[in-house]
Amino acid sequence: MELDEGAGPSGGSPGAHAARNPGAAAVVSVRVPKMAELVVAQLRRQIIRGELLEGDALPSETELMQRYGISRPTLREAFRVLESESLIRIRRGAHGGARVQPPTQRVAAKYTSFLLEYRGVTLRDVYEARVALEVPRVGDLARNRTPADLATLRESLERHAAAEQEDPHLAIKLHGEFHMLVIRLADNGTLLLLSEMLQDIIDLGNVSLHADAEVSEEEARTAAVRTHRRLYDYIVEHDSAAAESLWRRHLEETMVYLLGDNAAMTVSDLFD
Repeated sequence: MELDEGAGPSGGSPGAHAARNPGAAAVVSVRVPKMAELVVAQLRRQIIRGELLEGDALPSETELMQRYGISRPTLREAFRVLESESLIRIRRGAHGGARVQPPTQRVAAKYTSFLLEYRGVTLRDVYEARVALEVPRVGDLARNRTPADLATLRESLERHAAAEQEDPHLAIKLHGEFHMLVIRLADNGTLLLLSEMLQDIIDLGNVSLHADAEVSEEEARTAAVRTHRRLYDYIVEHDSAAAESLWRRHLEETMVYLLGDNAAMTVSDLFD
């Protein structure tokens, strides 16, 4: 049966027909995807599934037009959508073309920050979400850690300690990486992604709030290294309760230290 979006069986409007026949099924308008959307869906699926790898050049415009039976404007519309999703990057010019750029947590953090901006979420709220995500993962790691996990943590601690002596800026970066390492070793990919997204927003906040400040005070950095080492000891001992308690205190103290009087700022303030 062919659907007519403009009229019911007797030529009247769908609403009028339904009013005369209360038991009649409503006529549903079905939107047919544009060709550009179908091409986007196909290429997006190949990128996400790893069939197209990072840096791979997409086939030429001529080849893609022939493959999908589309015009050049339609193909370029599809490219604009994929580029806006950060799934490809396009180089213009004689030697240009489209190359694959797989999705990253930074892209996810960018769009998440838009939603947080729109909802007026405060920076304190973001930090508290970080605490809620990280603390249980520390307990999981303490209960389930392997010899390989311990070796990875030791290596990270050694790099961090060496950076404290030689490069304070690198030490700050390694401090954040240790937090993400703990989540990664707890082996939950979804929570890792959420934590990375929050960490990206927090890093942006730290840069915005402390742009004119010196590198974090040496005493605070040294205290952070000591905390990380104590956490490692608790993980070695399978002491999940002590690990969670220590990490909660560490994260909450860090939140107070970094936010200062800016806890009520919203995520949108970082982008003004």
